[in-house]
Amino acid sequence: MGALKKNKLQTTSGRPSDASVGEAIAKGNALTKCSLFVFGLGNILNKQIVRGLIFLAIEIAYIYYMVTFGISAIGNFMTLGTKEQGQTYNEALGIYEYTAGDNSMLFLLYGVITIVLTLAIIFIACMSAKSAYCTQLRKERGMHIPGIKDDLLSLREENIHTGLLALPIIGIIIFTIVPLIFMILIAFTSYDHEHQPPGNLFGWVGLDNFKTMLGQGSKLAATFWPVLGWTLIWAVFATFSCFILGIILALLINRKGTRIKGFWRFMFVLSIAVPQFVSLLSMRTIFNANGPVNVLLREFGLLGATESIPFFTDPTLAKITIICINLWIGIPFTMLSTTGILQNIPADLYEAAKIDGASAFVIFRKITIPYIVFVMTPNLITSFTGNINNFNVIFLLSGGGPDTLDYYYAGKTDLLVTWLYRLTITQKDYNLGAVIGILVFIILATLSLLTYRHTGSYKDEGAFQ
Repeated sequence: MGALKKNKLQTTSGRPSDASVGEAIAKGNALTKCSLFVFGLGNILNKQIVRGLIFLAIEIAYIYYMVTFGISAIGNFMTLGTKEQGQTYNEALGIYEYTAGDNSMLFLLYGVITIVLTLAIIFIACMSAKSAYCTQLRKERGMHIPGIKDDLLSLREENIHTGLLALPIIGIIIFTIVPLIFMILIAFTSYDHEHQPPGNLFGWVGLDNFKTMLGQGSKLAATFWPVLGWTLIWAVFATFSCFILGIILALLINRKGTRIKGFWRFMFVLSIAVPQFVSLLSMRTIFNANGPVNVLLREFGLLGATESIPFFTDPTLAKITIICINLWIGIPFTMLSTTGILQNIPADLYEAAKIDGASAFVIFRKITIPYIVFVMTPNLITSFTGNINNFNVIFLLSGGGPDTLDYYYAGKTDLLVTWLYRLTITQKDYNLGAVIGILVFIILATLSLLTYRHTGSYKDEGAFQ
């Protein structure tokens, strides 16, 4: 019976280290289940003293944190503060004195930290139960129960990934996940220019900010939808114009009849070598009302002495100008990528097509373009995503202008990302900025995933290998 039981354990669980948390909770003995609530109990009683004490120390530290600070942090997180900063007149000194109040921003941050710590403790509780279950299985099977030396040795061998990834994961949680949750939650509060802590408190408003942004009848909605429309138009034109013209340029340079190919590539790569902000500011100077372009047009008599082409002051012309200037920056990147692809297309494909009597146009349409599109599709999706969030081009060329009173602190060429910048840095409407950030993420994630999953790069990644 003992051998049968042992064999059953081996077939159902495999190695003890392969046991899952659910299996530990369902099949573990009373000691293992108690380890969910008293961390390390199963390890300590099975003579894994150091491992068990580490688990127990983590639990004690968490309990101490919750008793001294965490419980109040959760309570303040629910209300975001109730006591506003006050002002009293000191007759003796003849001045007004401020009395400290609650700080909604700190309450929100401390609440997020406490929630993340609680989730981490739940994870550690599961690990404690799993560790106790693994020890239970080893004991039942008569296997060696590892001590602290074995644990340290495993960190250099089979569990080396755990030791190497522990610090980066902690860093990601502290510097990425916690700030990200904090920023997301701001979208559900009234944290705007009228509610600036510690002078004024802000509170939870639920989905009201999203309803105002996406609904009808408000100035905010009348701004969001046109800005979203221009953002998508800009992203499509900026992405595909650079993509198509970059491919054409690469084909022209790489064709057999083109001489000094390296020189032509060097000339176009110069625009990449020059910092982007320098190129954009130079273009802004060249095309402004009194820039070289307008001055030369006046000198040639094509414009009056006081006339100028409103490259950045007319809404429609400003958008066209921005798209055209972006070509100068974006085309060389596509040209370089396409050049590498063209040089790696197997020559035997072209030779076989010529033997079969295919024309140059057919070869281009059936071999060259499918190969380029197959390889460049992920890059194309990335470029589209980058252009939706292309802050530099808009901010440095037009600054989002021309401004209009029809929009809520936005200009006619503002993208969602530059409008977000205005709302947060200039207007202090942090809740609206957070709403825009969430909406941009949803739009980009949806478009990127749906597009990529319907491309040949995803469906048949080995097609051109």
